[in-house]
Amino acid sequence: MEKKSFERPFIKKLQAGMPSKFGMKSQAEPITHIDDVPVPELLAEYGSPLYVISEKTIRSTFKKSRHAFTTRYPKVQYAWSYKTNYLDAVCRIFHQEGSWAEVVSGFEYDKAINNGVKGSQIIFNGPDKTDEDLKKAIENDSLIHIDHFDEMYSIIAISENSGKRPKVAIRVNMDTGVYPMWDRFGFNYENGDAWDAINRIMINEKLDLVGLHTHIGTYMLTSNAYKIAAGKLADLAFGIERKYGVNIKYIDVGGGFASNNTLKGAYYPGSDTVPTIDEYAEAISSAILNSELNPRNLPTLILESGRALIDDAGYLLGTVIANKRLSSGNRATIVDVGINLLFTSFWYEHEIYPAAPVSEHMEETAIYGPLCMNIDVLREAIQFPLLKKGDQFVIKRIGAYNMTQWMQFITLRPNVVLIDTEGKVHVIRKMENMELIRQQEVIPEHLK
Repeated sequence: MEKKSFERPFIKKLQAGMPSKFGMKSQAEPITHIDDVPVPELLAEYGSPLYVISEKTIRSTFKKSRHAFTTRYPKVQYAWSYKTNYLDAVCRIFHQEGSWAEVVSGFEYDKAINNGVKGSQIIFNGPDKTDEDLKKAIENDSLIHIDHFDEMYSIIAISENSGKRPKVAIRVNMDTGVYPMWDRFGFNYENGDAWDAINRIMINEKLDLVGLHTHIGTYMLTSNAYKIAAGKLADLAFGIERKYGVNIKYIDVGGGFASNNTLKGAYYPGSDTVPTIDEYAEAISSAILNSELNPRNLPTLILESGRALIDDAGYLLGTVIANKRLSSGNRATIVDVGINLLFTSFWYEHEIYPAAPVSEHMEETAIYGPLCMNIDVLREAIQFPLLKKGDQFVIKRIGAYNMTQWMQFITLRPNVVLIDTEGKVHVIRKMENMELIRQQEVIPEHLK
């Protein structure tokens, strides 16, 4: 008979009375497989830590989102937000599903071109577009979303020599009742800057104003804010039609839809508080349909949703390094996943699960990463089972931003694998090695 491992005795306070909304059960249910592939096999083959992306989940989530909007509005176009996750394999899945590309830098623009996206199907956002970026976008007939007047003047100057008529939109910021208001990007609706930008474009006649864009924030927990935003853009579009006789071709409401992750400090879990994609779709589509725009010539609705489409498809697998007791007596578990790989742990209470069945005994635990920094904390306090050195775990819902905001700091970045719809595993980004790091460095002659 195999000898059972020792578990430290502990005292647990029992709460008498009726169970709470979360029930009485406290046992941690393991995640042993991802898309029917065993977690231990993944870690044995590709190393620990390891990013895993589910293609099946990406495609399923996208189809649900598209269905929610297309059943409510006649003309819908998605544009995949490259900054959310710009690994080429991920981007190409979304492009196969019909998404355009939404980029915010020359680097992302070049990735989209390399992924086979037509220039006319690239939306170029962001405040930092160099003249070279703008020239390339104009030459490729891309949709340029103007962020500030200096950018507008640069586009006008370039257009005088290019012989092409740039297709542009303006980014509009506005008060939607959510604070702090995102007013650092684009032209303000309330103070008249948006109309000022529109008038300068229309009177100049060198640019083709084809769209209106807004991005009101990130992880938006109210669909009503989108209703207000879409309504204000529709009012601007109607005003342009009335004043200049020009029909705006599209209204772009950006992204910011929340995933089911739980924000730090939130009383209820994200799964209970986040609006459904149907609620977002209902709010946005009804605002445009109920506006004064001609229902026979409605603009296309563009969506740049990122987080809500990819978060659920991402997992981060890892291994326990050690356990220890803090000076307070509280337990701490040290793992091989740090904030350099899980940047979103700064604002999410990520769900962490054992990768195999464990004891039902739970204890409040701090989970620390391996970095030699005091801020390397994945969870400050979580009811967690006693995992021993070498035990494996799974962190759910990490597909958004963690593979673009990660850092090569203290440790090397690991493999990223994709499980396709047939259950086959593919490496889509190789783990870093010393040669890769050193090849970017140059040693002066006097130090050789």
